[in-house]
Amino acid sequence: MKKDLLKMTDDELQKLIFEGNDAAFSIIFNRYWKKLYSYAFKIYKDEAVCEDIVQEIFISLWKNASNTVILNLEAYLFRAVKYKIANQIRNLKFDQHHIDVLETIPDPSLSVNDLEYIDFEKNINAQIDKLTPKCREVFLLSRIDHFTNAEIAAKLNLSIHTVEKHISNALKQLRLNSTSYNYLLFYWAAFFYVN
Repeated sequence: MKKDLLKMTDDELQKLIFEGNDAAFSIIFNRYWKKLYSYAFKIYKDEAVCEDIVQEIFISLWKNASNTVILNLEAYLFRAVKYKIANQIRNLKFDQHHIDVLETIPDPSLSVNDLEYIDFEKNINAQIDKLTPKCREVFLLSRIDHFTNAEIAAKLNLSIHTVEKHISNALKQLRLNSTSYNYLLFYWAAFFYVN
């Protein structure tokens, strides 16, 4: 059975992970762990932090497998590493120069599918930027930073009902404002990084 799993594509393994297959998850973990760690270490140069970041990404992948839309697993994992390191740097209160350096780090080699995904992601980010500041903040804390509604409420001194309303409004706005990516944009916004 494991030999069969080793021959499977990422998409095939993702379907099995969606069903809770831990052997398929193990294959994905072994396929990407070293690559992700090396990529993280090239950027951040702290072994313990890089190990934690990669570990957190895989934990999140496992926990959210049944409700996360991933169009390209490899690109998703590398982008997740980059975002986690960006958050690490921001949390350390680095100055804008350090953040600018991080932004100039290229993603690993990009295929046509990756480029299509990048265009898709740019469209999503443009739509998110159109949200009101508080709505955008709540939405990003929920979907990107993996905060629960209760954590967001505590962090921003809001009621849980208000947090839920902001997320609902964000999803509604994204659904209404998207043009060529209408269905996919809403689907991504509803399920990407959902806790």
